[in-house]
Amino acid sequence: MSNTMKLPTVLLLIVFAQTSFAGDVSIVVRKQARVVQVLDDGKVVKTYRAALGYAPDGTKLRQGDGKTPEGRYFVRVKNANSQFHLSLGIDYPGVDDAARGLKARLIDGAQYAAIVAAHRRNRLPPQNTALGGDIFLHGGGNSRDWTLGCIALDNADIEELYKTVKLGTPVDIVR
Repeated sequence: MSNTMKLPTVLLLIVFAQTSFAGDVSIVVRKQARVVQVLDDGKVVKTYRAALGYAPDGTKLRQGDGKTPEGRYFVRVKNANSQFHLSLGIDYPGVDDAARGLKARLIDGAQYAAIVAAHRRNRLPPQNTALGGDIFLHGGGNSRDWTLGCIALDNADIEELYKTVKLGTPVDIVR
């Protein structure tokens, strides 16, 4: 007779949320619907509720206007130490935003050229012009429009999105 005791075998099954996709991942922010959608090869695979800037109607024109920009941008920053849990920084202002700002004399030719050059190099453009900057998808909650122009999600949602998104992911912000 053996003095060893047999312990029951335990099977532990852990299910993780899908955080990687097979195709080209992109993000669409639908301002009127207050949602952020993740697309994989053009197909919506996840939708999150979102909050916007405190004055969400129309596109961002200048720093301090409380508007969330509209257009095509790209994720250029992943910030694990955000004051709003986690954040994904986009490359606002874009070239179209800069052209509008130059025409309205909000920025000068040198600032316009710096913004265009940053986009050509797939880099974050200057964030300290009169057009504003530091536009992020971040946590902090989505119960009301409260940001200075960013897109806010619940913390659990930005955690999932942060794991899914890579630098260079396109972000289309539409009405």
